[in-house]
Amino acid sequence: MRRPRGGDLFTAPDFILGLDLGQASDPTALAIVERIEGPSVEESRLAVRYLKRWPLKTPYPQIVSDVADLVKQPPLSRPVLVVDETGVGRAVVDQFREIQLWAKLVPVSITSGREAHFADGAWRVPKRDLVSSVQRLLQSRRFQVAPIPERRLLIRELLAFRVKITEAANERFEAWRNRDHDDLVLATALACWWSETKPPVQIG
Repeated sequence: MRRPRGGDLFTAPDFILGLDLGQASDPTALAIVERIEGPSVEESRLAVRYLKRWPLKTPYPQIVSDVADLVKQPPLSRPVLVVDETGVGRAVVDQFREIQLWAKLVPVSITSGREAHFADGAWRVPKRDLVSSVQRLLQSRRFQVAPIPERRLLIRELLAFRVKITEAANERFEAWRNRDHDDLVLATALACWWSETKPPVQIG
């Protein structure tokens, strides 16, 4: 696993990790986002400092081990780890709970609902809330991506992502084409949602 470098890569200790767990046809992706505080909340910025996409069919125990190893490295300093526990993700979250994880674990189940709420040990968060958090940051020019190798992949996913308005006036977020992946976007969105929303601290 390629490791994030210190110095040129990180400049502050406020980091949030987003982990989107893939299925059989989708890879698992991790995003490390740094929150850079400004003079006011409106002037704070979020910067994507590290992205990783595991090969398809990478065993979940390997992913858990990789992430557990990563969060021990300075300057992360016990970051928040926001994990998508939708579907098979709950079993992976349980694996994280079983180890001595150097991170604050935040399980998130992605829903089609209209409001985020906490239930049964996890946050239930509408997918539109996750994606909207990134959209608002982009619109306010408070979002940036470091010059890392996966930068183009993330930008491509961001451009492919769109909001579809159904006849029932419900927002549905999906990739532009079925063959497009959205794992890097969702991993980034998980971290951005937590940083921007700052929900009550109910952490696993």
